Amino acid sequence: MKITAVEVILEDRPGMLPPFVWRKNLPGSDGPSTGAWLAIETDAGITGFASAPRGVIFKDYVDRRFRAELIGQDPLQREYLWERAWELDRIERFAPNMAHVVDVALWDIGAKQAGLPVYKLLGGFRESLPAYASTVTYSTIEEFLDIADQALALGYPAIKLHAFGDAKKDALLGQRLRAHVGDDIDLMYDGSAGFDLMDAVYLGHALDDAGFAWYEEPMREFSITAYKWLGERVRIPLLLGEVTDGAHMSAGDFAATGVASALRTSTFLRGGFTGAMRIAHLADAYHLRAEVHGFGLESAHLCMAIKNTTYYESLIWGNPIKREALVDANGLVHGPQGPGVGYESIWAQSGVPAGLERYVS
Repeated sequence: MKITAVEVILEDRPGMLPPFVWRKNLPGSDGPSTGAWLAIETDAGITGFASAPRGVIFKDYVDRRFRAELIGQDPLQREYLWERAWELDRIERFAPNMAHVVDVALWDIGAKQAGLPVYKLLGGFRESLPAYASTVTYSTIEEFLDIADQALALGYPAIKLHAFGDAKKDALLGQRLRAHVGDDIDLMYDGSAGFDLMDAVYLGHALDDAGFAWYEEPMREFSITAYKWLGERVRIPLLLGEVTDGAHMSAGDFAATGVASALRTSTFLRGGFTGAMRIAHLADAYHLRAEVHGFGLESAHLCMAIKNTTYYESLIWGNPIKREALVDANGLVHGPQGPGVGYESIWAQSGVPAGLERYVS
């Protein structure tokens, strides 16, 4: 099998409605923007798809670098092509939320050729997994408590906070939420890199006292030394490595210091399915968990393929909230069915994106 064409189809995207926010001083969701679909065609009549969030930038990458690299290559040689993209990154410094797109499309091709969902081609470990409700930042502690009630009523068995970005206020929120939901609900906290070491230590103690399951990215991840110091000062398990450059290599440094109880992995920021699985297997070698970041089909496939993961992350926003379509009334996400990633199953319900009609029968 050979790659015969590589095309980028730009798409106007409305953004999430209503818009959501993160902690103070951190921008929230995009408004209307230009995204893109990547279509990689082969001489076997199989086309692989993937979605890119910054369409104009991604199209420039493809036009200048990726198309010439991919045409004529065997799309099943994913490891080789992943390494070639890594070599190109040395020149381009690709935006980390777009460098994964080619790899996802190649896995889509490979799984379609095998007649399997991607997670089974990756190896397959389970058919379903609980989902946690991953909040946006709400205005008050009282609103967070109301959102928690809504999430539990929708079937979510666990809740993760993206909170205010104020160590004392977030500590109080954690304590109030634990008292509100009781001891049987798993609670997690994501700092979205909002703190320095002193505030991260303070908040880590408070969250540990409240019985939170993990403490995620309280500081920017540029300094692994700072995280080593944090790990020496707090007892709560640290979940690290979501946004660092270097895929499995930087994840390996977090593991080597002994500071991480779990590593973040994803297609979106860690190099597609190939990079994500490298991190998952690296973590497993040291009895660490590999928690999947983000929601959607790609994350669902990873959750079904990775042994050492706990939950699927399901983003909730607005008030009242809605349960994500991939999550059932029992709070479970299931392995996507059909060959490939499964975009076509979504399009069968919502309509084929404009410009992709010729690829979909």
